[in-house]
Amino acid sequence: MLKLEENVSLKKYNSFGIEVFTQNFFLLTETSQLKELYSQYQNRPIRIHGGGSNMLLTHDYEGLTLVIGTKGISVLREDEQSVFVEVQAGENWHEFVLWCLKQNYGGVENLALIPGSVGAAPIQNIGAYGVELKSVFHCCEVFDLDTQDFKTFTKETMHFGYRDSVFKNKYKGKYIITSVCLKLQKTPHSLQLSYGDIQKKLEEKTPTIQHVAETVISIRQSKLPDPKEIGNSGSFFKNPILEKKHIDTLLQKYPELPHYPTPSGAVKVPAAWLIEKMGFKGVRDGDAGVHTKQALVLVNYNRATGNEILALAQKIQKAALEQFKITLETEVNIL
Repeated sequence: MLKLEENVSLKKYNSFGIEVFTQNFFLLTETSQLKELYSQYQNRPIRIHGGGSNMLLTHDYEGLTLVIGTKGISVLREDEQSVFVEVQAGENWHEFVLWCLKQNYGGVENLALIPGSVGAAPIQNIGAYGVELKSVFHCCEVFDLDTQDFKTFTKETMHFGYRDSVFKNKYKGKYIITSVCLKLQKTPHSLQLSYGDIQKKLEEKTPTIQHVAETVISIRQSKLPDPKEIGNSGSFFKNPILEKKHIDTLLQKYPELPHYPTPSGAVKVPAAWLIEKMGFKGVRDGDAGVHTKQALVLVNYNRATGNEILALAQKIQKAALEQFKITLETEVNIL
């Protein structure tokens, strides 16, 4: 029988560093434990934690918190151009990227230093600097909470969107991702260098995937706070995607507004620009604040509660709706 811990603090299991408690706690180290766990505790509410980097905890949890801690990386098959790598859900994403760089496997270098676990990466289709996870995703193995069986989701069945997948809507709370299989590149690598800052830093080099990753890490470290020093979950809001009519109206009033066309014909605008324009960059309300260097990042300077950070986020959302007629959606899950 699997034994649960009781009344456990989740402070070290969420990157905001919020002090909340869970009634019961279990660290999953073997995928095979899932069937036994759900068979034993099927009548108890269970909440899944991966790396804890994409959540804001606002209250204690009267149930079982399951932290996915499974480890392992293995090559399933390869040919001259590609390699298929299976990664267990509990692996740290950035550590996995570093592993790929050592093997000289390309495709995830632009996604370096993104916080969180591998298992959480497909849920929100993580992305940065012109690359999204879907570009290398092959499939993932999941545990079905209803049938307590394992099944496979392919790229086609994931319905990836901007920071979105079926696990954020249609199948939210119905499955646990246990492993992810990615299709990575052998040499020659196809590099994504379209992001402005990357181009500038690499223009005098013949770039490699290692150079790209080093540049991405340098850019992120210069703009984003380290969760080990200041509690945060990275980007708190999604970049809004607007209809052309809406952006045309905004450009009449704010001609300097950065905007980027999408394949659908809609236009993406940076939420950080909107937040800074409204005067929130660097704002601090007690220990809850907006980061001084990156307005998209909300932070816990020390002892902020989840509700205090949420109140600040809602203040920003209200102002964006009033000033720009834009609804800012949270990228972070509010729990």
